[in-house]
Amino acid sequence: MSIGLGTARETAGAVRRGELTARQVVEEHLERIAVGDGEVHAFNLVLADEARAAADAVDHRVAAGEDPGPLAGVPVALKDNLCTRGVPTTCSSRILEGWRPPYDATVVERVAAAGGVVVGKTNLDEFAMGSSTENSAFGPTRNPRDFTRVPGGSSGGSAAAVAAGMAPLALGSDTGGSIRQPAALCGVVGVKPTYGVVSRYGLIAFASSLDQVGPFAATVADAALLLDVIAGHDPADSTSVPNPPAGLLAHLGDGIEGLRVGVVRELTEGVDPDVARRLQEAGDALAGAGAKVDEVSVPATIHGLPAYYLIAPAEASSNLARYDGVRYGLRVDGNDIGAMYGATRAAGFGPEVKRRIMLGTYALSAGYYDAYYGQAQRVRTLIIADFEAAYASFDVLVSPTSPTTAFPLGSKSENPLAMYLSDVCTIPSNLAGHPAMSVPFGTGDDGLPVGVQVMAPSLGEPVMFRVAAALEKAAPA
Repeated sequence: MSIGLGTARETAGAVRRGELTARQVVEEHLERIAVGDGEVHAFNLVLADEARAAADAVDHRVAAGEDPGPLAGVPVALKDNLCTRGVPTTCSSRILEGWRPPYDATVVERVAAAGGVVVGKTNLDEFAMGSSTENSAFGPTRNPRDFTRVPGGSSGGSAAAVAAGMAPLALGSDTGGSIRQPAALCGVVGVKPTYGVVSRYGLIAFASSLDQVGPFAATVADAALLLDVIAGHDPADSTSVPNPPAGLLAHLGDGIEGLRVGVVRELTEGVDPDVARRLQEAGDALAGAGAKVDEVSVPATIHGLPAYYLIAPAEASSNLARYDGVRYGLRVDGNDIGAMYGATRAAGFGPEVKRRIMLGTYALSAGYYDAYYGQAQRVRTLIIADFEAAYASFDVLVSPTSPTTAFPLGSKSENPLAMYLSDVCTIPSNLAGHPAMSVPFGTGDDGLPVGVQVMAPSLGEPVMFRVAAALEKAAPA
């Protein structure tokens, strides 16, 4: 029997007040997973027994008069590239077969310390390389809004889990749009924080200068709640910033009167007409709420896609060199160590991961480093400079999150370039290291969700969330 759960904030409040038990909340969501995940395949692993034990611990603290934390009893789904102690962590790849990390990622520790209850590990494109969650060794995830469509990627499992009501909150990682793009396609809120605001310790690396952990939620306020929990300096992560923004929830309702909002011209070119119309409506809504809305040019963003697909694969080719069949994970025997390396990696990695490793290795090779990787880094510097120029005149920038709504399963699988173009609007913020988030804003002509992307300068999460809250309030029903 349903217990009438509300938002994550409402659920946590009810558990803290003793109006609901964490065990009731967890059982409700485990039932939803049992009923719905056979069709969606959001989860690689459901941690039912562990979730029940964690819920009982929360209830014990409430009964003892203690405050279990801001996420008291709220189920949280984890992308399966976040290390969880003693629990299989696969990156949706055969290469990590049988590996159980000996430690928790920092974000996993912080969720637990805040009273959150981990209910499972979610599916993803292998090693977070993809835009559709079709590149998983364990099969694709389907979009809960339409089972014939992709949920986006690479964090498609986390986005789908929230969209389907199987978890109120989820964590994903975003290297080139892997939180925001699936959030847009599934009709939920997804946030990529400023690089360094959330610890990467225990996140299995794809591209270390781009990766960032962030939240999925059904509402802007719930996303702020989870980001407040996981953000903060971590000495275990050398790229962690010392004083990240805090208290995001406190200012969500401050309004946007007088804020300057720039619509990025380059990121509106080539998008589907129905997506462009929704962005126009979003700009009109922000102007109606008191913001000053105008078009702005950020010229170097047109080079974001090619720069990203040199930098990210180059970093991936280095990071993934550790998967060799010697230390952990899959091992396929060969006549000598070279043959064993080759056989293990051939069997363990899927086609997209192999494609990116080869591309990245080539970009870093002698004679090509300056022409490819070095040039891409110079383009990255230009993108950062152009964003800084835009933020001199605007408080936030907006664009579509994705150039299209959710596309049919299999429709882009044989065309990598078409798939890569799914991230054309999201990649620039990763290259700059700036925060950005996707907010649902109505549907396209096909009835599927459209997301509007809100971008802000480094450490600009407070103003970004205020604008997101205004968009959420104005969104078409």
